[in-house]
Amino acid sequence: MKRITVLSGHYGSGKSEIAVNLAINEKVDMLVDLDIVNPYFRSRSVRDLLESHQVRLVESTIENASGSDLPYVSGTALKPFLDPSIRAIYDLAGTKAGAKLMMQYTEHINPDSIDFLLVINIYRMETSDAAKIIALIDELEGSAQLRINGLINNSNLMKETTQEHIEEGEKVLKTVSEKTGIPIAFTFIEEHVKTNHIFAGRNRTLVRYLAKHWL
Repeated sequence: MKRITVLSGHYGSGKSEIAVNLAINEKVDMLVDLDIVNPYFRSRSVRDLLESHQVRLVESTIENASGSDLPYVSGTALKPFLDPSIRAIYDLAGTKAGAKLMMQYTEHINPDSIDFLLVINIYRMETSDAAKIIALIDELEGSAQLRINGLINNSNLMKETTQEHIEEGEKVLKTVSEKTGIPIAFTFIEEHVKTNHIFAGRNRTLVRYLAKHWL
């Protein structure tokens, strides 16, 4: 992961859960929640957990209005682009409208210090095959004005997930990779899936921090 990592993914991809996992495991300084489109599975619900790992959460809640969900982004979200000592993860909505939020940082972006990773769960209708995933890549890149340079295989059926489900996701993402030149950067594996299989990219266990507050 580069100093700044932007994660995007369609609803149900597990993007926000992965953002929290990576923020903790990679010991970044800041997690910026730019997903102001989806009011569910928000990282604010694990603020205390993040702070216990010295990760500062920046999100859309206006000070003294904790119940708010407004199309607002704190000015603090710009800091990692200005201060090269800050390592940050940005949780970006996986829609055309949501991805446009990245355009506000265009003049500050150094391509050499940023990763734009797309989280994919092939068991969601919108990303169930290579053609749909490639169309999503084109849409997000156009809206964010930023090239996606890594894929994350998070193919799962939650508690029903097996090794075979993850392997099927890898097969689809390898096809996407062959057609786009974008490598698989990570594979996330549900905690309950016990396997010695080595999947493409960096293999990580997915701990469901956010889901515990909702499911």
